Amino acid sequence: MAITDESRLSKLLIPVKKAIFQKGFFRLPEPIESAIKKHRDKNIRNSDAYRLTINRNGIEIFSKTEAGTYYALQTLQELKTICGKNLPLCRIEDEPDFQRRGVYLDCSRGKVPKLGTLKDLVIRLAHWKINELQLYIEHVFTFRQYPEIAKGFSPFTPEEILSLQEHCKKHHIRLVGSLASFGHMEKILSHPGYSYLGEKPGFRGFRGGTTLCPINPNSIKLVEKLYSEFVPIFEAEDFNACCDETWELGKGKSRSKALVRGYGQLYLDFVLKIHRLCQKHGKRMNIWADIILKYPELLAKLPRDIVLLNWEYEQNGKNIERTKEIADSGLAFMVCPGTSGWLTHGTRLSNSIANVSGFAAQGRQYNTQGLLNTDWGDQGHRNFLGVSLHSFAHGAACAWNGKAINNDKFTENFCHHFFGQKDNQMAEFIRFLGNTYITCGKTVPNKSLLAQGFFEPIFNQADNSPIDMMPVSGLQEIIKRLVNDKSLPDKIGRTGDFERLVLEEYKLAAKMDCLSAKRAIIAKNLRAGKTVKSSDMKSLSKQMRETAKEFEKLWLERNKIARLYDNILLFNRSADELERAAKNYL
Repeated sequence: MAITDESRLSKLLIPVKKAIFQKGFFRLPEPIESAIKKHRDKNIRNSDAYRLTINRNGIEIFSKTEAGTYYALQTLQELKTICGKNLPLCRIEDEPDFQRRGVYLDCSRGKVPKLGTLKDLVIRLAHWKINELQLYIEHVFTFRQYPEIAKGFSPFTPEEILSLQEHCKKHHIRLVGSLASFGHMEKILSHPGYSYLGEKPGFRGFRGGTTLCPINPNSIKLVEKLYSEFVPIFEAEDFNACCDETWELGKGKSRSKALVRGYGQLYLDFVLKIHRLCQKHGKRMNIWADIILKYPELLAKLPRDIVLLNWEYEQNGKNIERTKEIADSGLAFMVCPGTSGWLTHGTRLSNSIANVSGFAAQGRQYNTQGLLNTDWGDQGHRNFLGVSLHSFAHGAACAWNGKAINNDKFTENFCHHFFGQKDNQMAEFIRFLGNTYITCGKTVPNKSLLAQGFFEPIFNQADNSPIDMMPVSGLQEIIKRLVNDKSLPDKIGRTGDFERLVLEEYKLAAKMDCLSAKRAIIAKNLRAGKTVKSSDMKSLSKQMRETAKEFEKLWLERNKIARLYDNILLFNRSADELERAAKNYL
């Protein structure tokens, strides 16, 4: 009699919807492909769904599309990871919770990934049944009409984007274009030729501010010309025009207009101009939802074909619960949690797991189009790509079959499937590193105090000092656990360069947290007027310089060179400060 084998189901990284297991096994032959028969079934309605049967005669896959077949093969690979060559006899019927299952990768605040890095990432994402990738671009693209915009930032070329798009298609991933078009224009507005287009020049220290002035007719003309080169490259119907965090809106050149029209209407007027550009290029406009939710009366005024991207990165953030407002408006939308990897070294793991799970639940309840898991690079992008992969996989699982995810066991499953780990050593390390933002004694939204304190001046007496907020007991616990590499395995079961680099990135993230904790203790003692051994400060300075070299090496393994030395400068400044302090104690 057929039974449901819960123990096997619980070990799948991307859980399936329904699986019935029978007694017995099928031994995989070499090559595996010789045992697989593929069929088209028009009765399967979901384009990504499939039916997988393993019986004594072999393996059969039924699907409506090639994508469905591809996802069946990914499940088959997971079963092979769990069971080896003796696959259980079973029948699996599977389909995703959400049609759009995406990853959003910041490429503008620091790291610009090499093309090879992105292609390697696509293969891993596709295995987790992700079917959409967006690259966040503010200025890192070689615009032919405006070559000065990206000069010195190692930008993507059109040829690189096209090559990536072809690679994505092979793995059933849509490469969706994304370009800052209203807010977050600071890099472009910093150029003398464009600063006059800023709403409030000088805002946050940027020559032209961060936001386009919506009443200057040349603002939309600039966006139009940028779109003419950028948008046609992408084949996907959707296009992300961003339009988020327009901080200066109505506070500078358009203030008098805002007082008459209203701040929300002023925002909408410019968004509608961008919407017409999207229509001109045959694209469905996607925009971040933060400004719309700030002025919810705009929900009824938006064109009905716009897709709202509702983002919120804290586990109990207010915009998660506001998903219902967007759903009630009748507009299509996506839920957009985050990896919580930015402004940290090892992610804020517990926050990310809860954030992604909670947002996915809201998406299921209110019939979202999809889940877009975001990975940002604020303040120089020190966070490593490899450390965000756990959240990418978790987001993929929540977008495919979120109700079946066991968050308590997910990290073990991830380490087993991704690293080939047979014990829990790697999982325990990832959990500890991912929660040092809690261990250090105080949590703050959107960042880890350890990452902030890494470069904070030792004698900083400012209010809300990250170092002052971290108690010594928590810092000592972090040092105790991360002071050497014994908490990490020497090697992993997977032998590929991509996985090897992930392990190295985890090691360096741990070292940076440990150095930050040591430095914070020294700073706290100095601020309290206590004596600190000059040898301790010199030793830590030397470790900072050595770590900077490791950081540079790892950065260049995956990324282009731009913005690297902004980070190296911070390492060296911190090391210099320790050496100066040491001289006072000779």
